[in-house]
Amino acid sequence: MEVVVLDRRRSIQFEAGRALLLRVWVGGCLVLAVVAAGVWGDDVAATRTDPSAVAGAAVEHPLRGAIRFAQSSLEAMEGIRDYECLMRKRERLGGELQTQVMRMRFREEPFSVYFKFGEPTPGREVLYVAGRNDNKLLAHEGTGVKSYFGTVSLALDSPQVLESSRHRITDAGLKNTLKKLIAQWEQEAAYGEIDVRYYPDAKLGEIACRVVEVSHPRPRNQFPFHISRLYLNARTNLPVRVENYSWPRQAGEPPVLVEEYTYIEMKTNVGFDDRHFDPKFEEYNF
Repeated sequence: MEVVVLDRRRSIQFEAGRALLLRVWVGGCLVLAVVAAGVWGDDVAATRTDPSAVAGAAVEHPLRGAIRFAQSSLEAMEGIRDYECLMRKRERLGGELQTQVMRMRFREEPFSVYFKFGEPTPGREVLYVAGRNDNKLLAHEGTGVKSYFGTVSLALDSPQVLESSRHRITDAGLKNTLKKLIAQWEQEAAYGEIDVRYYPDAKLGEIACRVVEVSHPRPRNQFPFHISRLYLNARTNLPVRVENYSWPRQAGEPPVLVEEYTYIEMKTNVGFDDRHFDPKFEEYNF
């Protein structure tokens, strides 16, 4: 179980073309327990202001602030050439929420990524370097019958690869995650029915975070998710988590977690070179 603490909230809403005033709420500490189902208690409602109070004023779409929030993290990554972290991935695949934990090594140039998996597939390794190995990823299982086949070379769009992840390996990395989220919000900024909330003093476990949450009250073709949240480390401004939820299946039910990516134990500019993305590297078992 994880404990997420959100102790202040600022909310901006856009609905049917009407601007709603920025408001800050300060109260007793709101503590949310996140269990395996990914349930959040969103019980604080934004307050609508009198439209005449902002009549004639230049009103910025609330997503512009969320986009700047995410862009600030991209700026914090300037100068980061490589990194290592513990990544937890939770994705809904085939209607079932699946969790994977892995050690991740990443290098910006050339684009290189290595995963060493823990539960529920301990020993699995995946390696991809853009332009190498016929531009295919290398993988092997650590246990079970498939482990007897040894290392296999897989096309990036092969069914074996796509069935185990919502995204291609070329979408991996903190920068790609941020850019994908920014692109999503840029498209949504052309519409209303948007609520943006900020939690500047949040905590994810023991990590102090700043959080932005973007939500839409009802399903629309232009909105891929009901709720999206971005957590930034308050000290480094690097991403700690991205969450995306779909709408509740029925009225009164919680939002449905679609995907969640958490990055902890981050070490930047480790000094990775070609050896660390070579299948023959002594630490690997390809």
